[in-house]
Amino acid sequence: MQRRDFLHTGIGLAAIGALRADSAVAAEPPKPLRVGLVGCGWYGKTDLFHLMQVAPVEVVGLCDVDTTMREAAAALVAKRQPSGNTPPLFGDYRKLLADTKPEIVLVGTPDHWHCLPMIAACEAGADVYVQKPISFDVVEGRAMVAAARLHGRTVQVGLQRRSTPHLLEARDRFIASGRLGKIAAVDIHSYYGTREAYPPAAPAPATLDWDMYCGPAPLVPYNPQIHPRGWRDTYEFSNGQTGDLCVHFYDLVRSFLGLSWPERISASGGSLVRNPASNVKLHDTQTALFDHGDVQVVWTQRNWGENPDPEYPWGATLYGSQGTLRLSVAKWDFKPKDGGPAEHGEFLDEREKYPEDVEHQETEPFAAPATRRHMLDFLDARATGRKPVADIAEGHVSSAACILANVSMRLGRSLSLDDDGNIVGDDEANGHLTREYRAPWKHPRPEGV
Repeated sequence: MQRRDFLHTGIGLAAIGALRADSAVAAEPPKPLRVGLVGCGWYGKTDLFHLMQVAPVEVVGLCDVDTTMREAAAALVAKRQPSGNTPPLFGDYRKLLADTKPEIVLVGTPDHWHCLPMIAACEAGADVYVQKPISFDVVEGRAMVAAARLHGRTVQVGLQRRSTPHLLEARDRFIASGRLGKIAAVDIHSYYGTREAYPPAAPAPATLDWDMYCGPAPLVPYNPQIHPRGWRDTYEFSNGQTGDLCVHFYDLVRSFLGLSWPERISASGGSLVRNPASNVKLHDTQTALFDHGDVQVVWTQRNWGENPDPEYPWGATLYGSQGTLRLSVAKWDFKPKDGGPAEHGEFLDEREKYPEDVEHQETEPFAAPATRRHMLDFLDARATGRKPVADIAEGHVSSAACILANVSMRLGRSLSLDDDGNIVGDDEANGHLTREYRAPWKHPRPEGV
């Protein structure tokens, strides 16, 4: 959907408060949405550009701790937005919020920086699109849900598999229709590799505010491989592939099957093959069970050895009594139990319609249609007052469950949960729900937690 198409749809008109029904006079063009971006790296820019493709936008501020990165983003934005304006640049999200008062804030930072900007944006009266996993620890996620509700803000999480056209097609054809039968087992997996080691620590470049980059996380030595794209292999800033890749398809499975909190989470694994002397401490191997009673969801991560399914290196397989459905970001395959013909579907490729996706080399062709539709859903939700498809509360369940899988793995035992996602009967495990913030940053946990 192009911006010009968006303006003539019901969603577009609702989202930007459009035409007056009591007047025969053509309405004035809708005012652009005032948007701020916190985190100008890969997916921060990508999310912003997809929003700009489906709605009139004026980017009023860009924030990043890396001056080179934010200046590069500003040049791209100036070329893309109709006004041609180069947005103001900030190194601190709090100043962006105070100076520009955006209506919408996109948070595309590393995981450890999702919570505080999102809460601050809600407090400042902005609606928020925040990347997944929503938080670094579980209590952060609870605080984010509470902030959205307290301030009445619309918050969409970047779990755009819920808006992916070919996956929704597969849902409707095989799950909603009943053709898959009873679904009692789901496999989610990643066989993508991870970094073996970082090079030696080095002084941070003058263009990077490393203290602000670390923020509430421990002030670890700067390493040239951490920034801008290697932070996902860093224990201080990330929950690893469990928080990056598992969360996408676990969230999709929960959405498709109507699942809430699991009854029990158990995980095993660790850094089993990586050189023990490596300075990459996150796990390269994990098997996690999300026990939903009559549906068992298993996550398998192995970042070494042979990929057992090269066509589906990252994806989900739903096992039903009447067939098997494989899903990935690129395609789906259905094999019926009765021996009938297999069926296949591909992702919706919109590169001809949106040539700027090709121009921006970091755009993922399979994800672009999903993100555009995810943004449209976000805009419609904020205009109508409904919850978006990946509301912050749903993002919290999926994110927290993945974080708890890592907690289970580290403790070496299963965790039992109540209907609200609280750990039952394990005080030590509850002590892992919050990590200490580095001063002067303050964790948003409630008093006494």
